Amino acid sequence: MDLTQTLTPVVTIGLNQHPNSFDYSMTELNNLAEANNMKVVETLIQKLDRPDPATYFGKGKIEELTQVVIDDGVDTIVANDELSPSQIRNIEKATRVRIIDRTGLILEIFANRAQSREAKLQVELAKLKYQLPRLHTSASQRLDQQTGTSSGGGFTNRGAGESQYELNRRTLENRITHVNRELKESSKADQTKRKQRDKSDTPTVALVGYTNAGKSTIMNGMINLFGDNDDKQVMVKDMLFATLDTSVRKLSLPDQKSFLLSDTVGFVSQLPHQLVQAFKSTLAEAANADLLVQVVDYSDPHREMMIKTTEETLKEIGVDNIPMVVALNKADKMDIAYPTREGDNLIMAAPDQPSLKELANIIKEKVFKDYQTRSLLIPFDKGDIVSYLNDNTTILKTDYRENGTVVTAELNSVDAKRFEKYLLTTE
Repeated sequence: MDLTQTLTPVVTIGLNQHPNSFDYSMTELNNLAEANNMKVVETLIQKLDRPDPATYFGKGKIEELTQVVIDDGVDTIVANDELSPSQIRNIEKATRVRIIDRTGLILEIFANRAQSREAKLQVELAKLKYQLPRLHTSASQRLDQQTGTSSGGGFTNRGAGESQYELNRRTLENRITHVNRELKESSKADQTKRKQRDKSDTPTVALVGYTNAGKSTIMNGMINLFGDNDDKQVMVKDMLFATLDTSVRKLSLPDQKSFLLSDTVGFVSQLPHQLVQAFKSTLAEAANADLLVQVVDYSDPHREMMIKTTEETLKEIGVDNIPMVVALNKADKMDIAYPTREGDNLIMAAPDQPSLKELANIIKEKVFKDYQTRSLLIPFDKGDIVSYLNDNTTILKTDYRENGTVVTAELNSVDAKRFEKYLLTTE
């Protein structure tokens, strides 16, 4: 079956107010539309210092847009900026087709992709907060319809419209309260899980970065190399926002050191504030990480802008003062050598095992730098401790004495304190 037959034809529109970033922004908008099962048949742009407060585009451009809609037979327009309720209403009235803005488009994508209960609640909360200030658009349309079809007086119809508006508003506000309550309960469960992980003193590493930069591919590669046999792969698709739910996997390096790796939701420029706020609990994996790995599509000419967007979004959700390394991914699409390390930056390719192993080495340097080398004298009747050390730590040396086994190992702070009484102070 030809998948293009199932795509919704759309026209994308945008105002060129910022020449340095406009082309990139429009390319991204078209990619977002495609990620929402839409086919962009035409793009209209206009250079204005500021949007028309009534119709976004100027009058002449609205007429051109209307003709394009008719000629191309589209039923949806997608705008590159967030529109006011009156702009939406006026453009729809002029073109007689549906229009959604960039925020609405991203919200639709998130709503279609959310899988877990928490992700669905987070998206619903974002949509409700987005709809709340726009209620009067639909209320006004309803009022117009009532006024036009009623045989009674205008004041009666106006009162009915206002009552409906208030009812709709209360319904939304009540639902927002309910969803917030459910999210708090879900967040408590996640916090409990994180506290349990913290008690184990297992370091946590979070993959962050622009959507479609290759985070999930890196995650799967690391699972293949260092995960348990029953570790599940995460979904990978060459599409913006292919995954929304955070995945966490425990990885064990050849020297017995273990860490938790999480694959977080990707970012995009002009990510709606409602979504950033709603997904704070999901992004808590990044906020509580010991190390962030920012994954960047090194082959994309707009990579610097992507890095800036990621850092701004992290700052908005309160993620700062956490050490970060940068994985400059997709080097296999370029004519350059990889893996190549430049300080805390790694030029790499996610499908390449040497790249993944070098990334693991960098992670190891950063998250295990505080490990302590200790020599422990373990009595022969404490064989379980020796077994634990062999299974869970890096053993540097093992000797045998009359009164026990001397094990020299690299220990984390928890194990160092746990076995403190066996510490060998003199050789």
